[in-house]
Amino acid sequence: MRPITPGRLARWLRAQRGTEPGPSRVPIALRSFAGHARFMDQLGRRLRVAHLTDLHVGRVTPRWIQEGAISLANAQGPDLFVLTGDFVCHSQMYLEQLEELLRGLAAPAIGVLGNHDHWSGSKEVTRVLERAGVQVLANANTVLELGGEKLQIVGLDDAYTGHADRTRALRGMRTDLPTIALSHIAEEADALWAAGVPMVFSGHTHAGQVTLARFHELLLGHVAGHRYLHGLYGDRWGQGVVYVGAGIGASVVPFRVGDRGKREVALFELGARPGEREEHHLEQAPMRGRAPSERKKARRAARAMKKRLLLDRKHGPREPG
Repeated sequence: MRPITPGRLARWLRAQRGTEPGPSRVPIALRSFAGHARFMDQLGRRLRVAHLTDLHVGRVTPRWIQEGAISLANAQGPDLFVLTGDFVCHSQMYLEQLEELLRGLAAPAIGVLGNHDHWSGSKEVTRVLERAGVQVLANANTVLELGGEKLQIVGLDDAYTGHADRTRALRGMRTDLPTIALSHIAEEADALWAAGVPMVFSGHTHAGQVTLARFHELLLGHVAGHRYLHGLYGDRWGQGVVYVGAGIGASVVPFRVGDRGKREVALFELGARPGEREEHHLEQAPMRGRAPSERKKARRAARAMKKRLLLDRKHGPREPG
């Protein structure tokens, strides 16, 4: 092993921060999976769905990284992009950049908001997403027609900040269509499975970003109380499965260490038989987890409301669109 010199350390830090462009510097993993087995009977042809999450457009993650992720996803020829929140990072300063970025998606796109989007201004972020051609589901469901196939999508607003309303999101949902759900917080998946939604896409955790020596399990599982950290959980032949994406951006530190912590584009073939092709990993057991207390949920919701009031005071209350 070569010795760690100050120069080598500085180069590694610059690479992690994204200040030295190039795919070999900050790799973006392409991970492919089949969908839930139920889709094999429900779809006449396979649908290719690209999952992107936690773009965190802002100061911490350089634009070329996000552009590289979208370019990689576009190259796979998806029928649909599903985007599971945290489009921004603590700020509205980069909304124009976010709009330009998302205009580069080469297929229809649909998404839900995350906690950072609410902290930064959900109305403003939603307006930009819709201008860029991304359909935003805020506790609602819709049916898209993709290449002659119908796909029903349920979108939960962010549960972390107290905006998720599952009853409202599921209202009017059809039971005869292939259905997926989007939720920034993966722990909402259990209740969605019970309501008849077999596949959920989520984000939020960034896979822990540092996945060496099970550090992410300690931090996200034991300390933060998450059941689902990264990847597939549940049963694709049973009631349901959730996929937690590792994300593209970061909100605090830009470091990504370990295979699971890599920035990620996830590609799903809905209608394919689970296990028919080699996949990055199979379904895995969840962490023990710990649901947030009512007091903690109230504090999170209050924080989001306080930020909303400050934004309205500064800019005046506005509606998206």
